Amino acid sequence: MLLDVQSLTTAYEGLIAISDISLGVADGEIVVVAGANGAGKSTLLKSIAGMERPRAGTVTFDGARIDGEAGHLITARGIAYVPENKRLFPRLTVADNLRLGSYMHRGKADREAPLEQVFSLFPRLKERLEQRAETLSGGEQQMLAISRALMTRPRLLMLDEPSQGIMPKLVDEIFQAVLTIRKTGVTILLVEQRLVESLEIADRAYVLQTGRVILSGTAAEVRDNPEVRRAYLGI
Repeated sequence: MLLDVQSLTTAYEGLIAISDISLGVADGEIVVVAGANGAGKSTLLKSIAGMERPRAGTVTFDGARIDGEAGHLITARGIAYVPENKRLFPRLTVADNLRLGSYMHRGKADREAPLEQVFSLFPRLKERLEQRAETLSGGEQQMLAISRALMTRPRLLMLDEPSQGIMPKLVDEIFQAVLTIRKTGVTILLVEQRLVESLEIADRAYVLQTGRVILSGTAAEVRDNPEVRRAYLGI
C-alpha cells in the first residue's frame, strides 16, 4: 500500500471524531471515503495530512511513518490535500495561487513544469490567470484548488468534497479530471457525498459512520450493498 492507516483515532475539540479507523490506498488507485455529514471523513483526511494530531494509531506513506509530522513535511513527502473550503488566497490572482503551490521547487523550470498538465486539465484557468481568485465561480475555484495541489507534484492527492457548491454541469468535469489525474500516475483518496458518481470512477470504497468504518470493499461491492443502496442511493 502507498498509504496505510492503522487503528487511527483522532479527537476534535475534545470529542472523538474518528475511532480505530484502518484503511489502505494502493499505488495508482482511486479510493472513495463516503458517509453522512459528521461521520469523520474530513477529520480522517486532516489526520493524514498533518492538520490534526491523532491520539492513537499509525499513518504510513510509502513505507515511512508520518503520523505526528508537520503538514509541510507531509506535503514534501508527496501528499497533497485539497480541503473542503478550498483555502485559496482570494485576493491573489490565479497565477499567484498556482505559484504558491510550487513553492518547494527551487528552480523556475521546476516550479513551472506542472503548469502544462494543469492547463490541459482545466483550460479555463489559463484564460483567467490575471483574475483574482475571489472573482472565479465556485467550480473554477475548485479547479484552481486542485491545480494548486498538483503544482506540488504529489504522489497522493486527497480531495475533500470536490463537487460541493459546484453547478451540476461542472460536476462531471471535476470527476473526469480526477480520472485524468489518475492516468498521470497520481493516486487519489476522495471524500464525496455524491456516492453514485464517485463509485463510478473508484476502485475501492470505505463507508464511515460516527467515526468508524462500517463497510469496505470494491466500488461494485459497496454500490450493490443493500444498506448502502437504501441509505445513500435511495433504492
